[in-house]
Amino acid sequence: MVETVPFTVFLETIGVLAAVTFMISSMLAMGFSLTLREIVEPLKNIRLVILSLAANFVLVPLLALGILLIFPLSEGLSIGLFLLGIAAGAAFLPKLTQTAKGDTAFAVGLMVLLMVVTIVYVPIVLPLLLPGIGIDPWEIARSLIMLLLIPLAIALFVRARYKEVAEDLLPLMNQASNLALLTLIVALFIVYFPALAGIIGSTAILAAVTFVTISLVIGYVLGGPGRGTKRALAVGTAQRNISAALAVGTFNFTDPDVMVMILVVGIIGLILLIFLAAEMGKLAVPASTSS
Repeated sequence: MVETVPFTVFLETIGVLAAVTFMISSMLAMGFSLTLREIVEPLKNIRLVILSLAANFVLVPLLALGILLIFPLSEGLSIGLFLLGIAAGAAFLPKLTQTAKGDTAFAVGLMVLLMVVTIVYVPIVLPLLLPGIGIDPWEIARSLIMLLLIPLAIALFVRARYKEVAEDLLPLMNQASNLALLTLIVALFIVYFPALAGIIGSTAILAAVTFVTISLVIGYVLGGPGRGTKRALAVGTAQRNISAALAVGTFNFTDPDVMVMILVVGIIGLILLIFLAAEMGKLAVPASTSS
């Protein structure tokens, strides 16, 4: 007799496959569209780089911890928020910066810098701050290296040696990442719908909005004297690395609330930041020559 696989288990499997596809394809797309010079050149301002690292890997994690002290959340939801607090370098950053009329060149370098530091930072910090939960630092590092760093390195190599091939593959990778992200959101939404419905109107939503908004302010304040870099670091600090959080959450935690919080903050954050970036862009128009 053939055993049938429960629908939720099937969707969870689809969700994991979609998450892996999204992470790998988005990193390949990033690498196919960039050169090492484009990444390194905007990062020559050492002071701004240090401030960017401080904003994303000191102040935002502390913000996440502070929010968890103020808003009562379950252990899984708390872990999900904290994962996003320590994971920086979102692939959507250049587009948000462009919408905000910020310094796009700086945003590109910042995106890659934050992503690479995240891969080293998360496996070290997470076990230290969650000592009561069995976490293997190497397992965390391995998932981030395999799903993010290696695909990015391969794509950068292909771009450097075979530019035409990279340009041909770029649209395909963009389409794959977009489709995978849509599949992931739909699958996780259906699987975790009861949990998602349960937090509507709860402190989790308020915590997510507070987290994104204050992160934006932190980035703007530390973004240096230039308006363009201020706007770039503002959206770059507020838009967390969903790919890294998903990689760690999917392969290291079984509590569904972890994925629920990542999904909630990811969706709310993206919607909120698109709106705020557009508003910053409108305000920047009169002063565009000084940006």
